[in-house]
Amino acid sequence: MTDTMAPKTIPEKVRVISIDAYRGFVMLLMASEGLEISRVVKLYPESALWQFLHYQVDHVRWTGCSLWDMIQPSFSFLVGVAAIYSLSNRKNSGQSYHQMLFHAVIRSLALILLGVFLRSDNKPQTYFTFEDTLSQIGLGYTFLFLLADKKPRIHAFAAAGVLVGYWLLFALHPLPPTGFDYTTVGVKPDFQHLQGFAAHWDKNTNFAAHFDQWFLNLFPREKPFVYNGGGYLTLSFIPTLGTMILGLLAGNILKSETQSLKKVKLLI
Repeated sequence: MTDTMAPKTIPEKVRVISIDAYRGFVMLLMASEGLEISRVVKLYPESALWQFLHYQVDHVRWTGCSLWDMIQPSFSFLVGVAAIYSLSNRKNSGQSYHQMLFHAVIRSLALILLGVFLRSDNKPQTYFTFEDTLSQIGLGYTFLFLLADKKPRIHAFAAAGVLVGYWLLFALHPLPPTGFDYTTVGVKPDFQHLQGFAAHWDKNTNFAAHFDQWFLNLFPREKPFVYNGGGYLTLSFIPTLGTMILGLLAGNILKSETQSLKKVKLLI
């Protein structure tokens, strides 16, 4: 058989065990809800161990951070890391840039619509909100693809620009007037409000909450959208995109030829 007749060899796809292990750990953390630690802790109210575990498997009310609050950022970060390998595998299999872009757009739409579909379950009509993990990743995924093949310094500048820009949107948004009734936006009277400059990030009175009061009412609804009870926001996809871009940086380091110990130092 001549060289011209030799079958085309398709490079083997690369899987990284550390990425799979991290993803599995995050899934296990999600499944920890089934352990019903909140019920167990009621039987041992004096136990510091059970109180600690209970705190870590629930979301904080607004400020602070628990282990559960890291689930969505972890998924977002992993999307960025995996994108580096996915893009490389698709290039090696012969896909063109336009084919990969089309795939990214379709994936974005699928994630967004799947999120809407799941939130619409058992509701009388489609419930259009975009605050869940699937929709948040979907809203940023195409932008992530457009950045994925750029140099790491572009990733760093993009992540900084996204996060600083989002911070400015909140910082420049006007605060509620004196005497504002926070219960009208779903904030209970006993809620510990942020004070001073930090009040620009208070629950359901910030820039992104104001945006949702306009944007989400563009869609057909049973009743006008006023607030999300948990303070979850459509525009949170912007810092989520920032986290995914940080994943791109980490993915480039992991995929590089640098020795393992140096990779760890670079990631730290």
